Amino acid sequence: MMPAARRSIVDRLPAVRGRLRTDAPLDRVSWFRVGGPAEVLFTPADAADLSEFLAAKPADIPVTVLGVCSNVLVRDGGIDGVVIRLGRAFAMIEAQDNHVTAGASALDLNVARVACDAGVGGLEFLSGVPGTIGGAVRMNAGAYGRELSDVLVDANAVDEEGKAHELTPDDLRFGYRHSALPETWICTGVTLRGTPEATDTIAERMAKISAEREASQPIRTRTGGSTFANPPADAADGAKAWQLIDRAGCRGLTRGGAMVSEKHCNFLINTGDATAAELEGLGEEVRRRVFETTGVRLEWEIRRIGRHDAGPAEAAP
Repeated sequence: MMPAARRSIVDRLPAVRGRLRTDAPLDRVSWFRVGGPAEVLFTPADAADLSEFLAAKPADIPVTVLGVCSNVLVRDGGIDGVVIRLGRAFAMIEAQDNHVTAGASALDLNVARVACDAGVGGLEFLSGVPGTIGGAVRMNAGAYGRELSDVLVDANAVDEEGKAHELTPDDLRFGYRHSALPETWICTGVTLRGTPEATDTIAERMAKISAEREASQPIRTRTGGSTFANPPADAADGAKAWQLIDRAGCRGLTRGGAMVSEKHCNFLINTGDATAAELEGLGEEVRRRVFETTGVRLEWEIRRIGRHDAGPAEAAP
């Protein structure tokens, strides 16, 4: 029987054509394979279903949007309110006239593959970015010398009241691993611009990116991608986050089942039985040691959300 608290929130939600689930496990979809459940998980049937839900949802019920959780740490206590995951209805990808349109839940890698097959160059860097296009817009994701802001024509989004918006790069005011997309808005799709190139040439660059990732990153482990953003060059004498972490002696550092990767020390790894608290606590320990050693305060690139089961992770200096 559904707990009373769960019944009360579902009873207050509007009818949908998509799917509503209570106490939905999130550790299964998290790349770290950790985290508590969503109080309610909503998978909209389409963009209209999403807009109608947001327009009718009680304002006091919080909403959290998740993609494939490639750069997210869900805390052990789970997430209160409604978690929205855009499913297959938002995963379409089409290429035409050197442009690619994609729904927000389309995997970055799949966007790069479709572009390659269509002879659209300049998007192959997306094959080295874990996650979805919607997440890439929010954080201006990038790799191998390019960022989403270099190729974005426009993005579609829905605000907290269900109203649709078309956003230009000027609207989004991209910066390093940042965009001005409001936290309460949900990206639903994008149009990207490439250049005409031979498919073989594009495929060769994608293969090189794949080989470089395989050689330098722990991509076959339970990880969440790059943990900390690179600091401004003037704050770290040009050093990258991984170099500062290495200087602080954190390579291979562990806490419970969590470990700083030996292969690339800006990656945290769940070695098998880590909790979200152990991963977050290890990250904060890395920040503390880097600050004590170099005077640089690393900023989390991984998004940490939800409730702690117990006390909060250790505070950074």
